[in-house]
Amino acid sequence: MKTCLECSEKIVGREDKKFCSDSCRNTYNNKINKDSTNFMRNVNNKLRKNYRILAELNTEGKSKATREKMINKGFDFDFFTNILQTKTGNTYYFLYDQGYRSLDNDYFMLVKKEI
Repeated sequence: MKTCLECSEKIVGREDKKFCSDSCRNTYNNKINKDSTNFMRNVNNKLRKNYRILAELNTEGKSKATREKMINKGFDFDFFTNILQTKTGNTYYFLYDQGYRSLDNDYFMLVKKEI
C-alpha cells in the first residue's frame, strides 16, 4: 500500500503515483522549491526583475538602451547569472538568455541568446 508523500493518505490509482491529489502534489512541490532564506528570495527577485526589464527593452532579440533608461526601470547591474567573454574580447553579462554589454556613451547592447 502506497501513501501520499504530502498527507500520508492511501493512494488509489496508477502504480507509480506519489500523491493522492493535485493539491497535495502542489503543496509538496511548493515546500521543496521555496526559497530557504530571505537573502535567496531577495536575490531571486532582483534577478527576475532584471530579466523582465531586459526582455521588455529587447523585444527584437538585439537592441540598444541607455544606462539611464535601464536604471529608471529599476535595473540593478550587480545582479546577473553569468558572464560571456567573446573571442573578440567583448564581455556580455547575462540573465539566463537575456544579455547586455557596455558600449560607448553609456549605451548598452541588449541581446537574446537562442536556446
